[in-house]
Amino acid sequence: MKLVAAVKLVPTPEQAACLSETLTRCNAACSWLAALGFATKTFRQYNLHKAAYADLRSRFDLTAQAAVRCIAKVADAFKVNREVAPTFRPDAAQPYDDRIIRFVKAGAAVSIWTVQGRMVIPVVMGEHQRRLMVYRKGEVDLCCVRGKWMLAATCDIPETDDFQADDWLGVDLGIVALATDSDGKIYSGAEVEKVRQHLARRRRGLQTCGTRAAKRRLKKLAGKQRRFQAHTNHCISKALVGDAERTGRGIALEDLKGIRSRVTARGDQRARLGNWAFAQLGGFVVYKAGCAGVPVCFVDPRNTSRACRACGCIDKRNRPTQATFKCVSCGHEAAADHNAALNIRQRVLSVRGDVVRPEVLAA
Repeated sequence: MKLVAAVKLVPTPEQAACLSETLTRCNAACSWLAALGFATKTFRQYNLHKAAYADLRSRFDLTAQAAVRCIAKVADAFKVNREVAPTFRPDAAQPYDDRIIRFVKAGAAVSIWTVQGRMVIPVVMGEHQRRLMVYRKGEVDLCCVRGKWMLAATCDIPETDDFQADDWLGVDLGIVALATDSDGKIYSGAEVEKVRQHLARRRRGLQTCGTRAAKRRLKKLAGKQRRFQAHTNHCISKALVGDAERTGRGIALEDLKGIRSRVTARGDQRARLGNWAFAQLGGFVVYKAGCAGVPVCFVDPRNTSRACRACGCIDKRNRPTQATFKCVSCGHEAAADHNAALNIRQRVLSVRGDVVRPEVLAA
């Protein structure tokens, strides 16, 4: 399993200026090479290298390996789209390999190539990043994120297949309650909705104002909701995986791909539905479960919220309100999300109970 470890650099002002100059020059070189490659219909890395390596180095005063990384970066961009010549922002991330970056001082600093020569820059890592960095493999990207210098390192984490699930923890995903498991534990989405509404009002007011101070404030608010929501999803996924690992169970989730095209929302509900980060939460659960060796299974979500856990009756009238479930056939009553989570668990158990890889099971 491939994960990315974000390592913070702590450069001096002079070093930060040098890193910025390095990114600017490398991205200018990439934009020039992309325009040349597009004009001559040269897209593959080998062909780009043969056609422009010497010219690239002399024009932008790059070292050999820095030029090679720029050529590879342009070739990767052409793999995505060959219809237009890609252009690169001056502060776009730049890939480094082990020839031009090296961790030194027992991982407390990096020796990194810049346009002004090698520099040794301190780094800051938490325990989580240190655990990941043991498995670092391949390139490291130099990034400038909101004025902070970071290294994004790809880590190839080995997965554990020894975990044998005796049971499954069904998880129902929603908007009012972001997640509800089959044990009845609820992870509310009230705080996420509160933050969304607050920031929406703030953005609306600042955009109406339109002054330079308002625009500066809007820039500071950019991404705040996304970061808060990602933090919330990290906390929920960690709790779900921890519960499953502690009790020897796998995790059963709904396969909600394409749900936005199947659901009609009006008014403010449209914004809430668009803000629903179920895919991110599911992805967090999958990768954390993979690290812990907990099996994850995705099931067909059809009628999980309308089916009665007691008698199996499927009827739209079983949901008199969003929060409640009352079966029109047998009279069974329960919290709607908990009932759905139990149905998800049962759906996995009825098909197979030993799934160790994420997959989609039919109803």
